[in-house]
Amino acid sequence: MDAEFSNLPRDVSFSTIFWGGGTPSLLSAKDLNRLGKSMLKNINSDFSEWTVEMAPSTVKADKLNVLLELGVTRFSLGVQSFNAKVLESLGRLHNPVQINIAWDLIALSGVNDTNIDLMFALPNQSLDLWEKDLIIADDLQSNHISTYCLTFEEDTALYLKLAEGNLKIDEERERLFYLNTWDILENFGFNQYEISNFSRGNNSTCKHNINTWKMNDWIGCGPSAASQFSDMRYRNPSSIDQWLKVLTHLGDLREDVTPLSQEMIFVDRILFGLRMNEGVHLNNLIKSYAISQNANNYRNYFNELEKEEYVNLNDGYYKLTREGKLRSDAIGLNLMSI
Repeated sequence: MDAEFSNLPRDVSFSTIFWGGGTPSLLSAKDLNRLGKSMLKNINSDFSEWTVEMAPSTVKADKLNVLLELGVTRFSLGVQSFNAKVLESLGRLHNPVQINIAWDLIALSGVNDTNIDLMFALPNQSLDLWEKDLIIADDLQSNHISTYCLTFEEDTALYLKLAEGNLKIDEERERLFYLNTWDILENFGFNQYEISNFSRGNNSTCKHNINTWKMNDWIGCGPSAASQFSDMRYRNPSSIDQWLKVLTHLGDLREDVTPLSQEMIFVDRILFGLRMNEGVHLNNLIKSYAISQNANNYRNYFNELEKEEYVNLNDGYYKLTREGKLRSDAIGLNLMSI
């Protein structure tokens, strides 16, 4: 990693850091320290947030201490569920006992901010079991909760069951999970600032994610890492061997390089902006990205969404209604076809 960190642009200021998209906490405390110091010596240290994703079975006191000494401000624990049978159906390697031990260690560490990742609409998961998961997460006093509906990714056991017809996607069931989640977390005092993300107060939102949702630049390091930088999108090789080979020979790691037009960024600003509760100011975005040819098409589409009561318009900002949030994927697909 030192070779890749050393190639980061020196004139770029990084405001947030996010270690995740995998399980960095699998590393030992010694390796985490080495990795962190390598990164810090190659970037500016004027960041406001540093998140590290952790799996419950990998949380150890020495790792937490090392990460906090490096400057980490936020730990995100991939719980998924507090129920043993649900975890087993997901094929997760941790159990409720490990979750409790991990959380106790995180709470004792004195870290500023925490997040708990949970999944719903899982096999063998009833609405009652899901509500119990949310109650437990609230009792743990995390200041941030992320909730995700089950998705079926290729090359997984659940995807195979879906393909064989042993599992089915039940949209009405998913709808109930979404609505219950929003009601329960609002009752617990959480603020929904994005469809899947909830915080206790505005100061505990994930700044790194907000930066990416607003289509600002980011640079990813490591195998499979994605970047959006200097009007380009690209990713690193997914194979560790290939990634190391390119680094060793001082080659260009970038794959699938896509030049970004103003309209591409504009559309993504709308897609991700609508997912946030603050919504999007369509006219301001049209001006900012000099959208002229299709401007009326976008305006007409949002007028249709307003008539269907999928969005509300307030002070120039379009915000998804509850029904709009439930249809956000379909709305996004329509936007991309304008």
